[in-house]
Amino acid sequence: MRLIAIITLVLGTGISPAPAQNAQVAVAANFTAAAEDLAEAFAVETGLEIGLSFGATGQLYAQITQGAPFDAFLAADTERPGLLVEAGLAVGASRFTYAVGRLALFSADPALAAGPESLEGDFERLAIAEPGAAPYGAAAVEVIAALGLTDALADRLVIGQNIAQAYQFVATSNAELGFVALSQIAAGEGGSHWVVPEEMHAPIAQDAVLLDARNEAASAFLGFLASARAREIIEAHGYGVRP
Repeated sequence: MRLIAIITLVLGTGISPAPAQNAQVAVAANFTAAAEDLAEAFAVETGLEIGLSFGATGQLYAQITQGAPFDAFLAADTERPGLLVEAGLAVGASRFTYAVGRLALFSADPALAAGPESLEGDFERLAIAEPGAAPYGAAAVEVIAALGLTDALADRLVIGQNIAQAYQFVATSNAELGFVALSQIAAGEGGSHWVVPEEMHAPIAQDAVLLDARNEAASAFLGFLASARAREIIEAHGYGVRP
């Protein structure tokens, strides 16, 4: 039985935090599976329960600026946590990079996502996350531009609200191809994928920051993210970690 109080998928709608939680943490959608495992390991180690609310980084950032009751934020970029610190909405000294993401081109077809040449093939739809809200979507746009395919693919793009929705478009065959987080397919079977070389887009460094300095559970959870045990979990989900 998982020891997570509640997991709420946030797709730009309302938030429903549970009062019994020790802390409520906003988490970038790409980090869903890893965050669930981390919250469970943290609960076993400390007895503290962490509520998780998932969504696109840009959407979560907007909700935080509007007073959403989150105690910590695990973003998919470095920009939004920095802006929250500048605005006095987060604790500057708490900010650190908890994971480095990798981008992958994915298809449910076992032969379709063979490499960058797949984007020049015969297909109808390419799924990406909303570039303005999701760093993985912005990275996908960079890769498409680097390959010189911006105009060629413009009318074939299917935009998900976040990376979780972009993945679902591909997994359910509503799009033949999609740029997803490597972590979403690292443990999966079937399909095909191409891991995008990191030099083709800006680094997807993911920062965490404490929003409520009074919440000891949230502070402890961020401290746990830097532990050896947490780093093992993060790496097992297909992310890099910084020394």
